[in-house]
Amino acid sequence: MNILILGSGGREHALAWATAQNPKCDKLFVAPGNAGIATLATCVDLDVNSGEAVVAFARTEQIDFVIIGPEAPLAAGVSDALRAAGLLTFGPSQAAAQLEASKAFTKEICDASGAPTAAYAHFTEHAPARAYVEAQGAPIVIKADGLAAGKGVVVAMTLEEALAAVDDMFGGSLGAAGAEVVVEEFMEGEEASFFVLCDGEEALPLGTAQDHKRVGEGDTGPNTGGMGAYSPAPVMSDDIVAKTMDEIVRPTLREMARRGTPYQGVLFVGLMIKDGQPRLVEYNARFGDPECQVLMMRLGAQAFDHIQAAAESRLADARVHWADDHALTVVMAAKGYPAAYEKGTVIKGLEALPQSSTQMVFHAGTALKGDEITAVGGRVLAVTARAETLKDAHRLAYEMTRQITWEDGFYRSDIGWRALD
Repeated sequence: MNILILGSGGREHALAWATAQNPKCDKLFVAPGNAGIATLATCVDLDVNSGEAVVAFARTEQIDFVIIGPEAPLAAGVSDALRAAGLLTFGPSQAAAQLEASKAFTKEICDASGAPTAAYAHFTEHAPARAYVEAQGAPIVIKADGLAAGKGVVVAMTLEEALAAVDDMFGGSLGAAGAEVVVEEFMEGEEASFFVLCDGEEALPLGTAQDHKRVGEGDTGPNTGGMGAYSPAPVMSDDIVAKTMDEIVRPTLREMARRGTPYQGVLFVGLMIKDGQPRLVEYNARFGDPECQVLMMRLGAQAFDHIQAAAESRLADARVHWADDHALTVVMAAKGYPAAYEKGTVIKGLEALPQSSTQMVFHAGTALKGDEITAVGGRVLAVTARAETLKDAHRLAYEMTRQITWEDGFYRSDIGWRALD
């Protein structure tokens, strides 16, 4: 098959890495890709948010299958354009992708389907939102309704922080994404990421992971897009998985189908678990980043088979074959992230690191300038390892991380600390 993956981050590098191992893969293109992806696929300068441009490229290169990585093309309706052109596509329709593109829509679906989630209120005006937050007090969670590239959620531990978040969002700091705001109850418990493949009717649990969202050691500081992750998530017992499928995922999928917008693609189910009860934190319409890196490291070539089965509505007979292993990834980010950071700094030492089924450096925000790898994003590398135990995966990942020379980068030294403790 000739395969096109849309995206340029660590998630897409991991998807490309797993796909390239599958014998079904003949030619692999990634648009726009990055310096790491370029070592295993042909990178294409393409406007991935333009359905017309993606369809034209797919026809020219005789693409058999398109896998959409990030959320922006989904929200822009690229999957609809591809399907209308008769191209096999992995990723939900624009209407179904509202599960990520609008926090208020997700809450509406939860209300209709009875899926347990945080109590909330939805606001389209500044003053009522401030009044509500003042009445509720802190801790409290402020969410921009729209897509904000991982920057639209503030977990406010003080009233001042909460009100500042409301002011910023309605003040235009996030553009159109913050024109509407959802204010949620602060949920206590342990967070986990659960990934489910969907084909419109059937749902296949794909795997679990735990992400470290906070920028600082011990899960402190501002929220980020993710500073590291590990899989599997110890808190996701068989019982919790079953409850999540029965009480959250399947009711959601039934409600989406009832509305005439069946969901096909991967559903990222962000959970808060307390006293054996999972509650929904958020849905994403794509693989998480950096959770995708640890999932692909553990799944390898079979990941593509399951993604293809979802796109072809064949999940009823699909089964995931897991090894009894663990994977852990450490994100290296540019100093200053998640605030302002410098671009174009040079990274050295990558060429000496292993590239195998148990050790990989997935590139997230890199470019090739001459012979040098440079950092062009906030989160830049995801140093990933797989082993029989989480402790060994942790050791291997950090051994690799310490061999990378990048004075303008930083990373957390405690990824996996809760599970290792």
